This record gives sequence, C-alpha cells and structure tokens, in this order.
Amino acid sequence: MTLSLLSDVNWLAVPVAAVAYFVLGAAWYMPKPMASAWTKSLGWEPGEDDTPSVSVYIAPLVTCLISSVAVAMLVVATGTDTAGEGLTLGLVVGVGIAAAILMVTGWFDPKKAQPLVWAAITAGYHTVGLVVVALVLAVWR
Repeated sequence: MTLSLLSDVNWLAVPVAAVAYFVLGAAWYMPKPMASAWTKSLGWEPGEDDTPSVSVYIAPLVTCLISSVAVAMLVVATGTDTAGEGLTLGLVVGVGIAAAILMVTGWFDPKKAQPLVWAAITAGYHTVGLVVVALVLAVWR
C-alpha cells in the first residue's frame, strides 16, 4: 500500500463519514444510554458547573476525520465497494484494532474506577463508529 491511494479516495465521502462518526459519539455519550455508566467507570462525577471547552468537541472531530481518511485508504486498497464489504471492513478495523487496543488499555489502567466498563463502552462506540465510516465510504465510491 502506498500513499498514492489518496488520489482514489472519495474526498466528499470522507468528511461525511467523519461527521457521522462524530455525531454517533455525541449520541453515544449522552446521559442515556452511556454517559452515566461511562463517567462512573472513570470515577468522575461531573458537577453542575462543568462546562466543556471547545476542545472537547474539536479534538474528537479531528480524530474522526483522521480515522475516516485511514479507513478510506483501506476501502481503496481492498476494493471495498458494497455495503456487505463495508460492514466487514468496519468490523475488522473496529473489533480487530480499535476494540482490541481499548480493551488492553482498560485492562491495565488502575486509575479508572471500572477500567473494563470504560473500555467496553469506548470500544463499542469506536467499533460502531468505524462500521458506519466504512459503510459510508464503501457505498459512496
């Protein structure tokens, strides 16, 4: 695989996939279904005066964009161009890379109150998000 794959990437689909990934995160971490379990797993109870800075939104959007470019390169490299192939690619990247890394991170993180709960919630989000990204990029080739 070379960087020449970038010339074959659908550059209109990449930001759409990234925004879909980001919006999924906003929904995933809302008070229902996951935010209270996620904050509890961190051992953190947000206060009423906790107003998030803009970086809380910008950083995830940038990382969703970076991940979408990487998945777009994999879409091109593997010739993925159907919803079924997109689903498979998304699961391979989501479970095989993102979830696996996050579970190891959770397993060895004694600073969190419930590290494996944190890892499961976070890995679930990234797995579903990467499936969405791969689906968007596969069907919009």
